[in-house]
Amino acid sequence: QVKVTGGHQDKILTCNTTCTLTDNPTYIWYKNGQHLDESTSPQYKDPVFSNYVDSYSCAVKGHEDLHSPAVCVQGQICYRVTYTKRRICVLKGSTVDISCTYVGYYSTTSTFWFRSDKSTPEDLTRDPGYAGHVNYTGTYRGPFTLRITDLREEDSAEYRFTFKTYNFEWGHSFPGTTLSVTGLQVKVTPAAEGQKTLTCITTCTLTGNPSYIWYRNGQNVQDNSSPMYSISSEDADSYYCAVKGQEDLSSPAVCEYSTIVPYSTQQVSCIQAKETRLTL
Repeated sequence: QVKVTGGHQDKILTCNTTCTLTDNPTYIWYKNGQHLDESTSPQYKDPVFSNYVDSYSCAVKGHEDLHSPAVCVQGQICYRVTYTKRRICVLKGSTVDISCTYVGYYSTTSTFWFRSDKSTPEDLTRDPGYAGHVNYTGTYRGPFTLRITDLREEDSAEYRFTFKTYNFEWGHSFPGTTLSVTGLQVKVTPAAEGQKTLTCITTCTLTGNPSYIWYRNGQNVQDNSSPMYSISSEDADSYYCAVKGQEDLSSPAVCEYSTIVPYSTQQVSCIQAKETRLTL
């Protein structure tokens, strides 16, 4: 949290924590969405002039996505942006909404979203790489939403919002929402004697605590919140998993079989399972 102290004109800003952070971190300061300064001291180096426009936020270097909320040094209507979520993890092929709220004296005259890894902020609606699968919603006072459809793994990035009013422009440095896009995979591990555990894995923790569905040879066999499913080592079947509500974005099927099953039977079992899944 940013703590504001001082007199009527000059204010002292301190990046406040409830405990002393280890490893002598470096603090980053932002003013109106723009990178301002870095220091090992949690107190900003200079007093800041008190006005009703400017907002300030702080973060620890290396953990910029965990920045403090932007605060006003005077009053409560300074310009600031607040992202609904700092991190989002969703499935490849799905749709995501990234949102933020805006507070300020004046209505916005222009707004756009951009990727933080671009050397120059570029409006996503004008980026050829996003043609046909990105759009914005939001009135001139917000809230504002970026929607990306048919997500690809290369869409994984940090997304930021910027705006202008008739006399103000929000900076491009303020951390936004980090999006991670993942597919589903089935991991097979030995368990108790005669058993195996199947785990529906992702490269990030899916947002929203989803429920998982397990399929054996194309048929639903388990529909609950667990990403794990136990099978017998004697099984000669194919398995795949999905997230409830997004069953069309399932994992690839894996074939599990006992070593005593003849080779031809293994092949038939796996082929039949794949054909059943395609028919569905």
